[in-house]
Amino acid sequence: MKKELKRQGADVRVLKVPELAPQSVIDQNPIWKSHVEATKDVPVATDEDIIWADAIIFSTPTRFGVMASQMKQFLDTKGGLWAQGKTVNKVVSAMTSAQNPHGGQEATILSLYTSMFHWGAIVVAPGFTDSVLFGAGGNPYGTSVSINQDGKMVEDVEAAVKYQAKRTVSVALALKKGWEN
Repeated sequence: MKKELKRQGADVRVLKVPELAPQSVIDQNPIWKSHVEATKDVPVATDEDIIWADAIIFSTPTRFGVMASQMKQFLDTKGGLWAQGKTVNKVVSAMTSAQNPHGGQEATILSLYTSMFHWGAIVVAPGFTDSVLFGAGGNPYGTSVSINQDGKMVEDVEAAVKYQAKRTVSVALALKKGWEN
């Protein structure tokens, strides 16, 4: 997907937010431990990354119908950027996962978008703008996927993710070109 977005003119960074849980807790959950190990070389997002980005696609697991605490804390620490106007007009979109198809995915994405409205960001949800979204469950707010007990995705959401990313980047590029003229 990175290559496709680069063809659109995007410079892509894949980042993560800081982990909050103690290692002893992570070690007790094999899937969580495996994820932490698999992403150990992914850089942690910083204020500078937020300032740099014209578009941001957030992805967070669903925790009781809202975003994970790690994402919430990351966003909560961006008050300084918000106060300086550094989050205004950032094009944003969101994706999520949960352990079952009605595990609060839509509510999770909407909880993230609430913060983005306060930022003054421009939310670009996929809506029902392409039939590829129905194959991934038809969530108009952002791609969501169910995760089984082994930590594997149940639905095939690859096409929906690519569509949402392309739409987000297209809107960001169009806005940037419009503001430069």
